Amino acid sequence: MTTFDQREEGFEKKFAIDEEQKFKAEARRNRLLGLWVAEKLGLLGDAANAYAKQVVAADFEPGGDGAARKVMDDLAAKDAAIPEPELRAKMDELMAQAIVQVRKGE
Repeated sequence: MTTFDQREEGFEKKFAIDEEQKFKAEARRNRLLGLWVAEKLGLLGDAANAYAKQVVAADFEPGGDGAARKVMDDLAAKDAAIPEPELRAKMDELMAQAIVQVRKGE
């Protein structure tokens, strides 16, 4: 194996690790978002955790951005709607927390 091949393999491995961490961080962010919204909806304990799981699962639906759509719809249905810019800002805040947690291995 040449040095070039070794470097290419190293870059491929790093890319795979980076993508895995990105996936984990997005899933963690969506879980944290679900818990935050659950509180706004008055859900506690197991109900809040179940809702957070639904938010995570919503992001896997076709079309992308399913988590944001789900929580916006759920909040609107309960007359607790928040402006989309506020939701996006909260998602950015939670993403920063999620990245730290994933890097720590939490």
